[in-house]
Amino acid sequence: MAKSKHKKLRVAFRKNRQKRSRSQNFTRQALDESARAEDLQTSERLSGKGELTRRRTILGTEDEAGPLRNVDESNCLWGRVLSAVGLNSIVRAEDGTQYECTVRRVIRTMTRNARNAVVTGDHVLMKPLDNSQGVIERVHPRRGTLSRGAGRREHILVANVDQVLVVASAADPQLKPNLIDRFLVSAEKGEVAAIICINKIDLVEPAKLQSIVGIYGRLGYEVVLTSATSSLGISRLQSLLKDCETVLTGQSGVGKTALLNAVQPGLRLRTGGISNWTRKGRHTTRRATLLELDFGGWVVDTPGIRQFELWDVMPEEVEGYFVEFRPFVTLCKFPDCTHTHESSCGVKNAVERDCIARGRYESYLRMFQGDIAPAK
Repeated sequence: MAKSKHKKLRVAFRKNRQKRSRSQNFTRQALDESARAEDLQTSERLSGKGELTRRRTILGTEDEAGPLRNVDESNCLWGRVLSAVGLNSIVRAEDGTQYECTVRRVIRTMTRNARNAVVTGDHVLMKPLDNSQGVIERVHPRRGTLSRGAGRREHILVANVDQVLVVASAADPQLKPNLIDRFLVSAEKGEVAAIICINKIDLVEPAKLQSIVGIYGRLGYEVVLTSATSSLGISRLQSLLKDCETVLTGQSGVGKTALLNAVQPGLRLRTGGISNWTRKGRHTTRRATLLELDFGGWVVDTPGIRQFELWDVMPEEVEGYFVEFRPFVTLCKFPDCTHTHESSCGVKNAVERDCIARGRYESYLRMFQGDIAPAK
């Protein structure tokens, strides 16, 4: 990483302790003729600062991703986060040694949109301590992220990956193209290439998948059909994963972990099944974990998704993530056409002429309206 001259930077920090809120409206009370100014409460101080943030000066460098805190690198090691839960992470140093790390408080309190300061896949600068313990001092700027919305904050599932393998199941649970579409939008938002994997193809007639494979294949997406139980398509999947850093994502029960066990049997990851009552997948993978493949490359096994909310995608931006819309947008009568209710809409006319798949258009409508895609 190129060295830069350090300078003083003003950054926003999130308060973890709050004063109690004002108990009354002071202005209204002061204007009340029955109140005297000397009787007003003086135990609470008003400030122009926001309740949730404050400013602090740190010594560091300015990066396109934000301020980077200055750290003495002479007693630190660079490493990769293999898994992260809360404030605890497993970090693999460049020599292969693994450390159990906490996160420096200044990193935790710096204001971020992300739910967690450190996520699986992060490149970090770590200060090693005794007994394979360590403290994360700095998080290197991220690239190639996959994230979703979670309580008005960004939940980054993984960072610094090359591609996302969107895993769906042909049956049990049933195939949900709407959920696939949301993963594809999130992948493009995070600047990550996307591959679609339809697993459990041994449970259906292959001809039933021809339509869905054709839709995504014509859009330029790689589609691979697999069966973890019969090993169908596993060799093809191995070639797609080789020498790449890939995150597997999809709803619970589609067989992500089973696929990894089939790709590399030595992983011996724990798998679950489908609930006989709800026909939904049971959560087996509890955290996103970075795993090294013997034949080259890394994979990240993520917990199953029950619902998926897009993060930082405005309604008017959604059309840009549907590649098949682009040739027809210029044919719309209105320059700000939303392709929902307007007349003389090029996109709607293309749907009627089967130039755009109706299912994809319905996915667009749901995303435009801000609906969260449930995996049920």
